[in-house]
Amino acid sequence: MARKYNWKTGCDVEATLSVIGGRWKPVLVCHLLGGRKRFGELRRLTPNATERMITLQLRELEADEVISRHVYAEVPPRVEYDVTEFGRSLEPILELMQSWGAGFKERKLAEEAATQ
Repeated sequence: MARKYNWKTGCDVEATLSVIGGRWKPVLVCHLLGGRKRFGELRRLTPNATERMITLQLRELEADEVISRHVYAEVPPRVEYDVTEFGRSLEPILELMQSWGAGFKERKLAEEAATQ
């Protein structure tokens, strides 16, 4: 994928975000960390994402070698996605994001309950 990022002088955080940035990429990788999944299963696991967006995000993750796509010569064709060994190196980052998000949700829910 063509990216507007200067690999020589860009910030390291920017490099990370160029790979996992976006609303659905981290979510898809989290789901795939649990094991190989078919497209339909990923679509069900991310009901707020459109099919087109899931497809685009999966293609970008595949281009960056974070996930791999396995196509089986069957009728109907079967396609499965899995996290690569390189993609597994994102697991600690995603776990921290998940933990932070849980705390943030808890805080917002407590604030909401206090105002009612």
